[in-house]
Amino acid sequence: MNDRIRSDADVYALFERGRSMLQRVHPHQAALLLAKAKLLEPEKASIREELGRALFMAGRPTRARREFTKAVHINPADDYAHFALAVACERTGQRTRALAHVKLALAMRPGVADYEQVRGRLSP
Repeated sequence: MNDRIRSDADVYALFERGRSMLQRVHPHQAALLLAKAKLLEPEKASIREELGRALFMAGRPTRARREFTKAVHINPADDYAHFALAVACERTGQRTRALAHVKLALAMRPGVADYEQVRGRLSP
């Protein structure tokens, strides 16, 4: 039990440090910290989502797309994960998939300006 408590604390500390690095616009450092957190808790959608953001900001859209895909699989009701997946798909040339995910994000949370903007870019 004591190891598990320490592990949970470690994961949370890595996650928070990674988020802090993202806020300070240090995506490479954030990705390293968040990747370590993912190794400890691979089924945490929040970790996958933040890691995806860090990778995307670091210019790694294909890897970011994989993390956002996993976040969506873990938590299919997360509108932001669908939106982020849409943007990553758009960046990697998967426009049809991107449009599907941004439409899902808008269905879950109508009226979000960023979501509308991406749908506008992707709609024929």
